[in-house]
Amino acid sequence: MHDKTLSELASALDAGEFSSRELAETLLTRIDRFDGNLNSFISVTPDQALAAADRADAARARGEAGPLTGMPLAIKDLFCTEGVKTSAGSRMLDNFISPYDATVVEKLKAAGTVSLGKTNMDEFAMGSSNENSFYGPVKNPWDTEAVPGGSSGGSAAAVAAGLVPAAMGTDTGGSIRQPAAFCGITGLKPTYGRVSRYGMIAFASSLDQAGPMARTAEDCALLLGAIAGHDLRDSTSVARGVPDYIEELAAPLNGLKIGLPREYFGDGMDPEVEAAVREAVKVYESLGATVREVSLPHTHYAIPAYYVIAPAEASSNLSRFDGVRFGHRCDNPEDLIDLYKRSRAEGFGEEVKRRILIGTHTLSEGFFDAYYKKAQQVRRLIRQDFLDAFEEVDVLMSPASPTPAFDLGARKDPVSMYLQDIYTIAVNLAGIPGISVPAGFSGGRPMGGRPIGLQILGTHFAEARLLNVAHQFQQATDWHRRRPAIAEETL
Repeated sequence: MHDKTLSELASALDAGEFSSRELAETLLTRIDRFDGNLNSFISVTPDQALAAADRADAARARGEAGPLTGMPLAIKDLFCTEGVKTSAGSRMLDNFISPYDATVVEKLKAAGTVSLGKTNMDEFAMGSSNENSFYGPVKNPWDTEAVPGGSSGGSAAAVAAGLVPAAMGTDTGGSIRQPAAFCGITGLKPTYGRVSRYGMIAFASSLDQAGPMARTAEDCALLLGAIAGHDLRDSTSVARGVPDYIEELAAPLNGLKIGLPREYFGDGMDPEVEAAVREAVKVYESLGATVREVSLPHTHYAIPAYYVIAPAEASSNLSRFDGVRFGHRCDNPEDLIDLYKRSRAEGFGEEVKRRILIGTHTLSEGFFDAYYKKAQQVRRLIRQDFLDAFEEVDVLMSPASPTPAFDLGARKDPVSMYLQDIYTIAVNLAGIPGISVPAGFSGGRPMGGRPIGLQILGTHFAEARLLNVAHQFQQATDWHRRRPAIAEETL
C-alpha cells in the first residue's frame, strides 16, 4: 500500500482491495517503525486518523466517496489543527493545542482525507535545511547524513520515505520546492492568494503560501483542487474560480515555449545539477517544446530584498508571542518587562532571534525608508522581470537549488545557508507559482546519489499549465518513481 500514489490508492479503495482503516493502520505502523531514524513527525495522531478512516469507509459504502476520500496524508506543523498540538517547530508553542482548524485543514477534512499527524519543520518556517527545529533535525531518507531541505523538510521526508503518500507544506522563499528537490518528490507553490492562509502561523505575510507535496504532479493537482479557493477569513485570498486541474494534465506540449533565465545558470551551480536540468529540457524538446534564453535582470537583488522584507514581517508577526496570552511563559517573572524578555529569549531559537533582530532594525525610525521601502521597490522590479519574460515564453525552467542536499551541519554560516534559496526566493517576491519535480541524481553518494529537482515557473494563476507541463515530463521519465531504500522496506 505504501508505495502507491493518491490516484492509485483511490482506485484500490474503489476496487475493495483494502479499506481506508487498513491503509491508515499500515502507514501508522510504518511511521512507528521507521520515523525514529528520520524525525519527520512532531506529532502522530492515530486516534483521529482511524476515526477519519472509518468515516471515509462509511462514505464509500454509501457511494459518496470523492477523489480524496480516505486518502492518508500529513500536515506541516504550521497549520492550526483543532485539538492537536500546533508548535511551528518551536519551544514557544510546544504547549499550544489549537482550538480551531486552518482553512487548509478544514478543506482537507471536508474532502475526506485522513491526517496521520503533524510534520517537523524549521522553527516558524525559518530555514533551508530543517536543522532549526526545537524537536531536532529531520534526516533525508535518501541519505541520513544529508538534510531534507527546509522549512517543509518533515513533509518532504515523510513522503519520500513512504510514510505518507502526500503532505501539506508552506513556501515563503522556497520551502516547498527546495525540500521537494532534495527528497526527490514533487512540490507545488501556488500563486500568492490562491490558497487561504487563515490558520497558518505567519512568518512573512506577503510571502507565505500553502501548497501540496506528493510523488507526482497528478497528486498535487488533486490536492490543489481541494485546498484552493477564496476564503473570507483571509483578506489576501483571491476571489477567483478554481479550475479542474486534473482535466488539463493530459494536454500535449506541442508549441510550448520554455525560457531558461541566463541569470540562473552561472557561478555557484553544481555541474551535476546543471547537467540534470539541461537533460530535462531536452526531454521537453522531444515532446514538442521550443527553448530560448531569457533574462531576469534584477535576480541578483532577490536575496538582499527578501532578507529585508521577510525578517521585517517576521518581527511584526512574532511580536504576539510575548508570554502573556499563549505559548511559552518563563517561570516567576519579576515584572512585565522581565516576562517579555525571558519568555521570548527562552521560547525562540537562534535563527528566529536573528531574523527578529534584523527585521526590527530595518523597521526602526531612520532605517525604514533606506531598507524596507527600498526592498519593496526592488520587489516590484523583480515582479516586472517575470511578467516581461512571460510575454515571450509560457514557462521558465531552472534548478530548484544550486546543489543537491548537503550534509547535516555543513552550512554553519547563515549567509551560505541563505544562498541555498537563490533560485526560489524571487518567485515568492513576485507572487507567481512554481513547482519542483524530480529530474535526476548526483553521483558518488551512498544509495546511488542524492536527488536533483527541476523548477518550473509560470505566470500568476498558471498552476494548471505548470501541473500539465510537470505531468507530461513524468509521463516521459521515471525519476519520480525512484524510491530510497527505506521506502522499499516492507513491514
